[in-house]
Amino acid sequence: MHTKDMLGKFGEAVAVKHLKSAGYEVISRNWRCDLGEIDIVARDRDTLVVCEVKTRSGTGYGTPLEAVTREKAARLRNLASRYLDHHDLRIKKVRVDVIGVLCKPEEAPTINHLQDAA
Repeated sequence: MHTKDMLGKFGEAVAVKHLKSAGYEVISRNWRCDLGEIDIVARDRDTLVVCEVKTRSGTGYGTPLEAVTREKAARLRNLASRYLDHHDLRIKKVRVDVIGVLCKPEEAPTINHLQDAA
């Protein structure tokens, strides 16, 4: 596995731990379809939450949250609809969140959770 892939997997694990500690129920990880992938699907009470996780080791190319473009946010909304259809779920509230994880060497990861990002 490449270093970038390992960093991404680590960031997703940090994000899952963060969500669980905030009371979310994690339903699925790395769900894929022909439109793309959802990193984390969770429930926040009566809301289905589709989470995009961006992990960086520094800010030389911007913060992790800055990596989610309008196009990516629109794709996440489409993926949320596809997930609901695929699982035959009738949930009225759906939210797209972005979780940025910054992993600087020899420091604890910094987590930024942006709710309702798209």
